[in-house]
Amino acid sequence: MTTTLDVQRSGPVARVYLNRPEVRNAFNDGVIAELTQTFATLGADATLRCIVLGGHGKAFCAGADLNWMRAMAGYSWEQNRADAQALADMLWTIYACPVPVVGRVHGDCYAGGLGLASVCDVLVAAEGVHFCLSEAKLGLLPATIGPYVVKAMGEQAARRWFITAERFSASQAHAMGFVHECVAPEALDAKVDELVAALVANGPMAVRACKQLVQDVAGRPIDADLRAETARRIADIRASDEGREGIQSFLGKRPPNWLA
Repeated sequence: MTTTLDVQRSGPVARVYLNRPEVRNAFNDGVIAELTQTFATLGADATLRCIVLGGHGKAFCAGADLNWMRAMAGYSWEQNRADAQALADMLWTIYACPVPVVGRVHGDCYAGGLGLASVCDVLVAAEGVHFCLSEAKLGLLPATIGPYVVKAMGEQAARRWFITAERFSASQAHAMGFVHECVAPEALDAKVDELVAALVANGPMAVRACKQLVQDVAGRPIDADLRAETARRIADIRASDEGREGIQSFLGKRPPNWLA
């Protein structure tokens, strides 16, 4: 356990929990630095198959820590820029982590916390959870988290929630496609475990390649370059040891060796 995170490891699965329940898991520079380092380290572990990201206490993440915000009120432009860059780097480290990340949102998720949810690959939320892009209420904007939030919820939804700073429910988040699964609070861990089991059952390198494929092709025109690139990728993985094993095990009606 670090100062601000509770990091657990069980076989091929890591669980990372924000561990500042007394401040509703709000961000400060320490949380940002530890998340960046933790996900960089986990992403470099070739034996890891899945990461669960959640929080302890009543909230998933309430955004920025109030004491940190008070300190920032006196920052120069250069200090504000460096501070925002650290957050941008942290979000990118999680988004670009080659290991799939399952977000477990058990309590309210505001501002920067919503950005943290946006960089997860699969997002599960408990019924009754509320989300809010609250920055405009403070005369600010969700700039650093913006690219990930827009990708995750879509441009049309983002138009509303960015400018109104209204709260929206887990069921609304599910309806817009931001949240993949919305379940009763008592069913949250079972649903997360179900998704983890599905990820671990798949080819380890194939899952990583699938995650990268989505990021690489999203928004690109389906031109000759993209068609050639995707043909190359499937040829590469078919010819790999894992690809050959997957096909042979399927034809032989036996479990693949990564389930041994």
